[in-house]
Amino acid sequence: MEIKGKAIQMLPLVTGQGKNGEWRKQEFIIETGDQYPKKICLSLWGDKISQNPFSMGEEIIVFFDAESREYNGRWFTELRAWKVQTGQAAVPARTVNPAPASNPNFEPATFTEESASDDLPF
Repeated sequence: MEIKGKAIQMLPLVTGQGKNGEWRKQEFIIETGDQYPKKICLSLWGDKISQNPFSMGEEIIVFFDAESREYNGRWFTELRAWKVQTGQAAVPARTVNPAPASNPNFEPATFTEESASDDLPF
C-alpha cells in the first residue's frame, strides 16, 4: 500500500534487546492533503531507518504494510513502512485517467405522464 502526505513529526527512536539481538524502531507522523486531512503514524524498523531519510515538512510517499496482532484479547495494528520517496520522486504518486468523452449520439431518457401512470407492482 502507499500513502502521500507531509511529514509533520518524528517520534523518539525506540531501541530494545530481543532474542535475535538489538532492534530499533522509528515512528513518524504524516498528514494527508485531503479535504479533511488525516494524521497517520507509521514506523520504520532496523536498517530501513537509515535507508529512508526525509525532513520534517517535506512531501513524501510512504510504501507500507499493515499488520495486526492480538495480545491479551486486544488487537494492535501497526503500519510498517518499507520505502519512503522524497523530493521530486514524491510528486506524481498516481496518475488519474481522464473521464471518457461523452457520447454525442446519446439522448437522455425522458419521462412523460404516460410513463408515470404505468401499473407497477410496488
